[in-house]
Amino acid sequence: MGAVTIRDVRKNYGSLEVLHGVSIDIADGEFVILVGPSGCGKSTLLRMIAGLEDITGGEIEIAGTVVNDLAPKDRDIAMVFQSYALYPHMTVEENMAFSLRLARVPKEEIKRRVTSAAVILGLDTYLERYPRHLSGGQRQRVAMGRAIVRNPTVFLFDEPLSNLDAKLRVQMRSEIKLNHQRLKTTTVYVTHDQIEAMTMADRIVVMHSGNIEQIGTPLELYDHPANLFVAGFIGSPAMNIVDGSITGSKFRFADGTSIDLGTLPAGVTDGPITLGVRPEHLRLDPAGTLAEVVVIEPTGSETQVTLSLGGQDLVGVFRERISAAPGQTIGIGFDHNLLHLFDTETGKRVVR
Repeated sequence: MGAVTIRDVRKNYGSLEVLHGVSIDIADGEFVILVGPSGCGKSTLLRMIAGLEDITGGEIEIAGTVVNDLAPKDRDIAMVFQSYALYPHMTVEENMAFSLRLARVPKEEIKRRVTSAAVILGLDTYLERYPRHLSGGQRQRVAMGRAIVRNPTVFLFDEPLSNLDAKLRVQMRSEIKLNHQRLKTTTVYVTHDQIEAMTMADRIVVMHSGNIEQIGTPLELYDHPANLFVAGFIGSPAMNIVDGSITGSKFRFADGTSIDLGTLPAGVTDGPITLGVRPEHLRLDPAGTLAEVVVIEPTGSETQVTLSLGGQDLVGVFRERISAAPGQTIGIGFDHNLLHLFDTETGKRVVR
């Protein structure tokens, strides 16, 4: 069984603590993505799972065995790095087979594993080529194949798509997800790209400043962010965040402009509150609240519009074509069920 259990894991560099008691339970066969901004500790945690960084405190367990003191080669993991790290003088086949040869796996078994992985990754016609003859996406597939042939208990990916162009990243996201569905191997994947996390993961771990902010499925994090950090990090374009106040059942912007919030959660009283609304949840409504158009950015299938409302800039994403010009006003509506409320002082979500 390839379950990974992380219990109260801490990491110090001298007097500086960069991970502050992280705990995650990863089920056998699950695809979990660690996501967060640069410096949040996600790559450090991945390297601790791999055994490339020492653990200051806590425990990491792989397949029922505590691995704190085990060398990387004894943890039954395979890691794919941001850099392809291929041997330029070796063919694709030789690169994929290298670790198996070091482990003295029989030649027939090496051939079987390399051939099988090459077919899965669409590399079976490239086995005699050298890395210099491959595209960036093909080189990343070779790096993945080198991990697959080891048949590990756990795959670890450290931002493997960062060096690829946008179109190739989309293609490789699909391929990695498809391969996970085929192999069903426990996978821990690190990225700073929340779109990668949303499209690929079974569950996402959102990290910030060495702490876990929230763990959940992609749609749980999107629909019910636990706090302002998660709300602003998950979703593209980012959620609109507006400080204001509640009076009765209305939200008031700083300049006094108000919108109706509908039925409020129990315990919510008049006073300061932070409102969150996703750009795609704004709608055009001729009878709605008037907002001034600041910038229009058509993308073809959608139109992204920066609006000024109540002294605050809001971003809206609309399926309709927008005929208004900058400086003109349009009416927009808010769906009560799709608005998010956060405590202004703590940043925590107010359940509704």
